[in-house]
Amino acid sequence: MQRVTIHDVAEKAGVSLATVDRVLNNRPGVRAATIEKVRDAVRTLKYTPDVFAANLAKKRNYRLHFLIPNGPNAFMEDLTREAIAHAATLERERVSVHIEPIDAFDGHRVTGTLAILDKSVCDGVAVVAPSFPEVRAAIDRLQDRDVHVVTLVSDHPASTRQHFVGIDNLAAGRVSGRLLGRFLPGQPGKIGLIAGSLGLRDHADRYAGFTEVLSAEFPHLETLKVREGRDDNARTRDIVAKLLEEHPDLSALYNIGAGNRGVIAALEKDGRGSQLTFIGHELTPYTREALISGTMDALIAQDPGHEIRSAIRVLKALCDGAPIVEGQERIGIDIFLKDNLPDLA
Repeated sequence: MQRVTIHDVAEKAGVSLATVDRVLNNRPGVRAATIEKVRDAVRTLKYTPDVFAANLAKKRNYRLHFLIPNGPNAFMEDLTREAIAHAATLERERVSVHIEPIDAFDGHRVTGTLAILDKSVCDGVAVVAPSFPEVRAAIDRLQDRDVHVVTLVSDHPASTRQHFVGIDNLAAGRVSGRLLGRFLPGQPGKIGLIAGSLGLRDHADRYAGFTEVLSAEFPHLETLKVREGRDDNARTRDIVAKLLEEHPDLSALYNIGAGNRGVIAALEKDGRGSQLTFIGHELTPYTREALISGTMDALIAQDPGHEIRSAIRVLKALCDGAPIVEGQERIGIDIFLKDNLPDLA
């Protein structure tokens, strides 16, 4: 089907292209009756403006800032790589992407980074936002300065952010709980829990979903008090080593956040990797190898490339005042066992 153009609207309304342009862009100098004729033609023909072409004609630029945690978090490293790679393909669309490293566990520093941004610097911001009140306030103030904000991977729903790009983390935690419960039917067992920090909304939601399913449907499994490793591999390794020492009857481990290299190292050193059930998050070279070797049993993952592309599309739509295609921007939850690992890129 041939695309309806502004020429078709002008012909249908019996007016000039300039008049149609004035009406579509709400510029003055057009009589009310003519405006109505143009709008009738738009409705009849179901015309939608070509935003991409219009922005090229106007030499519209999009300045986007991505605030992504740094440090030894393999998934965040993947997210940063995807942002850099995708940014290189966007020059024709006049999109520039700046990546600002942050410490997601330091709410004051994230707040400070958000505080120095305004319309003179960028048009839109995607931020992996720690769930602290000062971060919420900084997001709200940034929105007040007419900069569009979306949260990425970890949400901050109490803020005025305009969209969340990421998986349903409550559902991801429930999936983890159900898988673990199915792996350990019948016999009582203790479950060790490690999070980066329950101050991060994605970790808190996963923890809530996980414990909700286990308490309701697998009451024979006892969840131990969650321990926080700040997504640091060395700290997480020490936490797991202590768990194994304190609970020789431990049945399973659920790592809610990052730090999987630390879990893997502790299990391999202890020698009980093949005896314990271990479920974690995010497909990285380390978790791939752990699944193949049997140290890890299941993995809940999200696609960092999809999330970066989605965040850019959403921010562009917000800048243009265009609708967001919800189905296109829905981020799926992937479940990997050793049997269905995707080929290495």
